Amino acid sequence: MRKATISRNTAETEISVEIDLDGTGQYDNKTGVGFFDHMLDQLARHSLIDMTVRAKGDLHIDDHHTVEDTGIALGQALVQALGDKRGIRRYGHFALAMDDTQVSCALDLSARPFFVWNCDMPTPKIGTFDTELVREFFQALATHGGITLHIDRLHGFNSHHIAEAAFKSVARALRMAVEPDPRMGGVLPSTKGAL
Repeated sequence: MRKATISRNTAETEISVEIDLDGTGQYDNKTGVGFFDHMLDQLARHSLIDMTVRAKGDLHIDDHHTVEDTGIALGQALVQALGDKRGIRRYGHFALAMDDTQVSCALDLSARPFFVWNCDMPTPKIGTFDTELVREFFQALATHGGITLHIDRLHGFNSHHIAEAAFKSVARALRMAVEPDPRMGGVLPSTKGAL
């Protein structure tokens, strides 16, 4: 069973994450940050990874710690659920169009975290949500999930659409990468002997 449960408690946040890589995209995400919950819902739905997130953070300061720490916990959950990574596709990519916007994602579940972000937002906020936190979430996810993650905005002018397209493109690429490859037959997708 490719499932994981992670709890992360600090002086700033209390986060719990449950995922099932072989789910159907069911979600129940409550972080106290409305726009972020909407993005996590998109991540679950389009990756087909069942996801439950609960977060209590220092929102009286701002949303930063809650968003970043959720990314950390989700990355750790991915590592736990993937196990030794035998038989997975490992690589994923997707170019997603959403109205005015197109965002491309390419990723490798390499255990070598590296993050490339070419997806600047034209506005500093989406409602009350700081748009710079989209980058912070994916940085944390890549670092703690051991993911080489590249996200590129090809075009777009609406910050909401750009952020949502980023989450959806990552979701679709992640879906591809975590799926079992029937041709691999349980073999590790690496010549190194370890991932």
